[in-house]
Amino acid sequence: MNNKKEIPIFFAIDDAYTPFLVVALKSLLDNASKDYNYCIKVLHTNVGEVHKSQVKKYEAENVSVEFVDLSYYIEKVKNKLYTRDYYTNTTYFRLFLPELYPQYDKVLYLDSDIIVVGDISELYNTDMGTNLVAAAPDDIIQKNKVFQDYAELVVGVAKYQHYFNAGVLLMNLDQLRKFNFQEKFLYLLEKVKFSVAQDQDYLNRLCKGRVTLVDHAWDVMPYVNNETKEEDIKLIHYNFAYKPWHFEDVTYNEYFWKYAKETEFYEEILEIKNSYTEEQKFKDKEAEKALAELATKENGCVGDDRKYRNVFKAIDEIAGKSKDRLDILEKIEELEREGRFDVDAENDPETIPLTPDKVDYLREGAYSRIKNKVANRIGERFLHNILRDNKLIIKDINGIENLQNLESGAILTCNHFNPFDSFSIERVFRLAGKDKTNKLYKVIREGNYTNFPGLYGFFFRNCDTLPLSSNKRTMIEFMKAVDIILQRGDYILIYPEQSMWWNYRKPKPLKNGAFKMAIRNNVPVLPIFITMEDSEIIGEDGFPVQEYIINIEKPIYPNKELSDKENAEMMKDKNYQVWKKIYEDFYKIPLEYTTECVGKFETKKGI
Repeated sequence: MNNKKEIPIFFAIDDAYTPFLVVALKSLLDNASKDYNYCIKVLHTNVGEVHKSQVKKYEAENVSVEFVDLSYYIEKVKNKLYTRDYYTNTTYFRLFLPELYPQYDKVLYLDSDIIVVGDISELYNTDMGTNLVAAAPDDIIQKNKVFQDYAELVVGVAKYQHYFNAGVLLMNLDQLRKFNFQEKFLYLLEKVKFSVAQDQDYLNRLCKGRVTLVDHAWDVMPYVNNETKEEDIKLIHYNFAYKPWHFEDVTYNEYFWKYAKETEFYEEILEIKNSYTEEQKFKDKEAEKALAELATKENGCVGDDRKYRNVFKAIDEIAGKSKDRLDILEKIEELEREGRFDVDAENDPETIPLTPDKVDYLREGAYSRIKNKVANRIGERFLHNILRDNKLIIKDINGIENLQNLESGAILTCNHFNPFDSFSIERVFRLAGKDKTNKLYKVIREGNYTNFPGLYGFFFRNCDTLPLSSNKRTMIEFMKAVDIILQRGDYILIYPEQSMWWNYRKPKPLKNGAFKMAIRNNVPVLPIFITMEDSEIIGEDGFPVQEYIINIEKPIYPNKELSDKENAEMMKDKNYQVWKKIYEDFYKIPLEYTTECVGKFETKKGI
């Protein structure tokens, strides 16, 4: 070998697939740039010596071929590897490459049912950054609604358009090792059985959010109509059951036969084709229907929060999630089962009683006004930065006119699931133009005001907040401030659930406080409910950053004919019903709780 840059390329076969490997290898080498060395490694468990020698004939000055027997490796995990139809254990070989080859930072993995008509070095030189893999979207998924639903509901990718085909795969082994990919994959094998695309499903789930999508031209499939012009094709992938060595009318079959004729396996491949029975062809075509039926069945097994199969919890336990967040999720499940919806899932700072002399609710003092002004400026920059850096993603806002059209002060109610959700409401307030003439105050907990450290503590104490207090005298001042704020036409954000459960998507039962404040001042309550979806961006905690859809509903006004108590119940119930409808319409599932009793809720089926 010379001093040219090396490109490692891996294939995985059993002995019966050797002829097709040779055809693929022939096409690859004929079109590859001569400026590189190509290190071909063939992973297998049973390839015979004759076949090995036939493949090694393709070695050249810049091409080496090595057969790697993984029998010993597969023996350790063979009982965990689920296969069906035409799949074999070799399909899983690519998942072990990061640990098997620590000397490589990046490798190509290619299925053997391909023809390469472009320069493979172009694909290898794709800039992946710190992403784990690079691949093309899977065309079969893109063209079929059943498989689109499967990718999103069962596998758990945020958007089916990002579900990739793993038969043509550029692997960032360096980042995969840092990600502890193999450990997570083997753990996942014990927890979850993906039955449709098997190893490809595992790859898509574990690499979610860290995938570089390459052009379709690098993974053109004859099975579906594709939009790639024939002159632009780089690689043809005879995916699924439609192989030119089985069927006459496979699209792009001429490319396969062109290279097959130039190998010593041509006659053998012709014999395979000629002896392929009508019964076998029928079974292949029926396999497509069976796969769609299997995906449909899997889709139907996914219920509220994926709990019927618990797929996502099992995966997330090993997908780089922080121990702290996993503990919080377990705590939330426990609190929901016990019906303790008003208890925070995370430990609040130690509560120091807030006395009247320690808080200036209306910023009447000069020093208090200065700190408030400085804090709001810093808060504006902070909001800009988290939006810019995709730490807060607002995907859509529905009903902003309901906020814009308010002509009086109002209580804004919102579900509480993240420390940043108040910044979402602040963003909406500004987009609605309300910040030009009004202020938005936020009701917060006592401990967050008195004892929260760092920048957030500074915000809690100075950014137009209204801290609650365990001190009765302080609460008298709190209520006076609330009355003044609402009567002068400003707004107060309150979380009537009275607890924060991280990334919890359901509405929780509501408390009366927010509605009593509205009734006391004869102002409306404006219900806001934020729904969310996983984005493709993985946060520092190892979980996908959520994309928020902010839903602002019509205001709820007190009824003059009702007593204060009746009004509070009426407004609270309307608010909850609005949230419930948004939840069920957006997630397309009924609102159900795991607890048997939730106050007046008599069953887990909601109200």
